[in-house]
Amino acid sequence: MSKTALEGITVLDFTQFESGTVCTQMLAWLGANVIKLERPGTGEQGRGASADQKGADSYGFIILNSNKKSVTVDVKKPEGRELVYKMIKKADVLVENFSPGVIERLGFDYETVRKLNPAMIYAQIKGFGTDGPYAKFPAFDPIGQAAGVVMSVTGERDGVPMHAGVNIADSGTGYHCAIAILAALYQRTVTGMGQRIEVAMQDVMINFSRSTWVRHYMTGGKEAPRVGNEMPMAPVAPCNVYPCKPGGPNDYVFIYTSRVPSSPQWKRLLKVIGREDLMDDPRFETPESRYEHREEIDKIISEWTMQYTKQEAMEILGKADVPASAVMTTVDITNDEYLRRRGTMVEIDHPVRGKLVIPGNSIQMSASSLEVKPAPLLGEHNEEIYKEFLGLSDQELEELKQAGVI
Repeated sequence: MSKTALEGITVLDFTQFESGTVCTQMLAWLGANVIKLERPGTGEQGRGASADQKGADSYGFIILNSNKKSVTVDVKKPEGRELVYKMIKKADVLVENFSPGVIERLGFDYETVRKLNPAMIYAQIKGFGTDGPYAKFPAFDPIGQAAGVVMSVTGERDGVPMHAGVNIADSGTGYHCAIAILAALYQRTVTGMGQRIEVAMQDVMINFSRSTWVRHYMTGGKEAPRVGNEMPMAPVAPCNVYPCKPGGPNDYVFIYTSRVPSSPQWKRLLKVIGREDLMDDPRFETPESRYEHREEIDKIISEWTMQYTKQEAMEILGKADVPASAVMTTVDITNDEYLRRRGTMVEIDHPVRGKLVIPGNSIQMSASSLEVKPAPLLGEHNEEIYKEFLGLSDQELEELKQAGVI
C-alpha cells in the first residue's frame, strides 16, 4: 500500500507566483514527485533577487514550494527543450501558469506534449478563458477578484470596491486546478488517456461568489451590493465584529446567529451576556426585526465583549453553542500550540534561512501523510532527476553544465 495518495505520480512544474505554485504544492503534499523546472542562475521570479544556491530565497517562495524538487534547465536552448521532452515522455502531469502565449512559444503547447505522451494531464491556469475576448490579458490575484464579482461585493456598503485581504483568486484557482488534475488522473485509470485542463481566475471567482446572486439579482435583477460584515445571501443580525480588550487593531470577536425562526442561538447569546430581559422584546423577536434594529443589537453586544479579550469571548460563546470566533492574526495562528500539533502550522529547517514556522497541508488523510520539507534550493535536485529519472551519465551531466543548459 502506498504511503501517500499520489505516490508514483510525477508532475512537471512550470509554475510561478501563487496560483500555479499552490496547485503543485498541494500535489506535492499529497505525495506526488513534483519537479520544478527553473531557469539556470535565476530560477523562478518568485525566488527573489538573490535567488541562487548561496543566496536566501524569498519567504514567499519558501512558503509556496515545500516538498518540491528543483532542476535547472534553459528551455530556450535546443538541448534544454530535449531534456524536458524526455521528462514529458515519463511524467504524468504538466502544470503551467505563464502569461498567455508563453508556454506555446517555449515549444510545450498541448498538441506537442500530447504527441509525446498521450497519457499526460496538461493543466493550464490563466486569468481569463483562452477562447474569450480577454484571453491575452495579463492577470494577477486582484485582477481575478475584480473580474469575478468579488471586489464589487467586498467592503463597506458606501465605500469603494475592495479586494480580499488574502489572495483568494490565486489560491482558489490553484486548488481548483489541483482538484481537476486529481479527477483527470482518476479518469485516466479508466480511459488510459490524458487531457487538457484549463482553469481561469475569473471563472473561479465567479464560482466563489455564487451565493451573492441569491439576495438581489435572483429576486429583482439588481446588482449585489457591498455588505461589510453582513452575510451575502440574506440579512441577519447579529453578524458583525465586536470590540474586545485591550482594544488593539485586531482585538475583536465575530459573532453570528442564524435566521432560524425559533432563534435558539439568539436566545443562548442573550443568556450568555446576561440580557435575558430582551428575549420577549418585540424589537428582537424575528430575524427581520433583529436586522432592522441591528445597531441597537451591536451596541448591546459590544458592552459585553469589551469586558473580555477576544480569546476569552470566543471561549465563553463557543461553549454556550453560540457561533463566534476571535479575529485571529498571523501571530495568533503561528503561536497556536494546537495548530502546531495538528500540522496546520509546521516548523521547517531551511538550509539558508534556518528554522521557520510556515503553513502546512490543510488536508488530513488517515492513509496518506508526509512530512513537510523545505522548498528546494535552485537546482538542488539536478543530479537526482537527470541521473535517476532520465538516466543521464556523469559525463552528459557535466557537458550540459558547461554548456549552460542546466
